[in-house]
Amino acid sequence: MTAGEFRKGVTFEKDGKVFRVVDFQHVKPGKGSAFVRTKYKNVVTGQVLEESFNPTEKFLDAKIETKEYQFLYDDDDFCYFMDPETFEQIQINKEDCVDALKYIIPEMMVSIQSYKEVPFSVDPPNFVELVIAETEPGIQGDTSKAGNKPAVLETGANILVPLFISTGDKIRVDTRTGEYMSRIK
Repeated sequence: MTAGEFRKGVTFEKDGKVFRVVDFQHVKPGKGSAFVRTKYKNVVTGQVLEESFNPTEKFLDAKIETKEYQFLYDDDDFCYFMDPETFEQIQINKEDCVDALKYIIPEMMVSIQSYKEVPFSVDPPNFVELVIAETEPGIQGDTSKAGNKPAVLETGANILVPLFISTGDKIRVDTRTGEYMSRIK
């Protein structure tokens, strides 16, 4: 693959590390040769870099594999997942799962991304249904437009919910933004 083939979402290998193109721009100045201005992100560390490349510069194509796994449990050091097809279990360092743990409970399906069979990212579903573990009691007459109050989900994550939501209610949460979506009847 050459830098001239860069598009958003393309993954490539550079200096032994894997990157995903976040943004790119093909530039053809009046004088001098063309170049590709690129913003790219390290898929493992999340570090974002900007660099300009010659369009003919070559890079290795990095194939990122995404697979669905069932979350089993976590302990002090690791999170454990099971492949629903082979029943094979894998463990991932807890630091790599921290963001996903805010929104997943045992038996929930997650997407795990890996490069060369080494997992580096755990993504919960975009929308999850979780129970409110703790919040201030709702007041009769509150409406959904009246404002928000803090609540704690069954996973321990903090979220803002409408005033009419009570402890024990099941709600839908957008895991990409961490926002309340709706109450589940």
